[in-house]
Amino acid sequence: MILGPTASGKTELACRLAGEWNGEIISVDSRQCYKRIDIGTAKPDPEVLRDMTHYNISILNLRQGDSVVNFLERAGKWEDQIRKKGKRILYTGGSTLHLRGVLQPMDDLPDASPENISSLEASEKSNGIEHLYATLETVDPEYASEMDGFNRQRIMRALDVWMQTGRPFSSFHKSKEVTPPGDLQVFGLYWPRKLLHERINLRVDRMIEKGLVDETRQILDDGYEPELQSLQTVGYRDVIRYLKGETTYDQMIADIKTQTRRYAKRQITWFRRWPFITWLDASEMETKKMVDVIKQGLAADLNKG
Repeated sequence: MILGPTASGKTELACRLAGEWNGEIISVDSRQCYKRIDIGTAKPDPEVLRDMTHYNISILNLRQGDSVVNFLERAGKWEDQIRKKGKRILYTGGSTLHLRGVLQPMDDLPDASPENISSLEASEKSNGIEHLYATLETVDPEYASEMDGFNRQRIMRALDVWMQTGRPFSSFHKSKEVTPPGDLQVFGLYWPRKLLHERINLRVDRMIEKGLVDETRQILDDGYEPELQSLQTVGYRDVIRYLKGETTYDQMIADIKTQTRRYAKRQITWFRRWPFITWLDASEMETKKMVDVIKQGLAADLNKG
């Protein structure tokens, strides 16, 4: 597994490693799985996807809901496919809940309760999704803080589980101490704060240049609702505010940069809880050197086994 904050260079490293290590990549990203939102989710370029097999990229319609549980079900099937090809499995991404699910499977969760969902939807209609999120912050502050953005479906699901079981959704792990499976090594990309912020700002500028505003406008023109889970994402929700006339063009760009930096900070805070990560200083090491270090670590692990 290769993880790290947004804009840390995970895709480039993962593709290089997969090519030299006979691997295929499962994207651990809660938004790259959706079709059409390409620029703002920093999906690999079409040429990269053509040359290197990726899973969990552009497989869902924008109106489809998704969850960590759904992702893990898909990932299990992809692991089987990759193994049958005689290839190795390389997870890469930055969505903390999805990464944690790969590292440590969740306890059995109850199926959704139609009655609870109906009640929650009625409450949302009367009081707004903000009211439900405030409830979630009260009954399960840990899960509320972990979510990648303001996610309606996850709020509903977490509250439904709490209503059924009396347990916070975040408690549905086998233990608080996350321990990777014995056959999984975890590497993380580190950047000094200032340099990471510079990379984030540059990435946002490039997204704007590539047409993030036009991409978002076309999605809305095609009838997709701005409240969709898939569009409640840093970048897209800021562009939507701009297109609605609620902010200026320059402020939109500034907001995207600010929100992305804050998201990176939350990711880093979460990763620091995992002492098993082998950190690679991407500011000091070229991609080739990092690939060599990872391969050496993997070889040592195989010899040990």
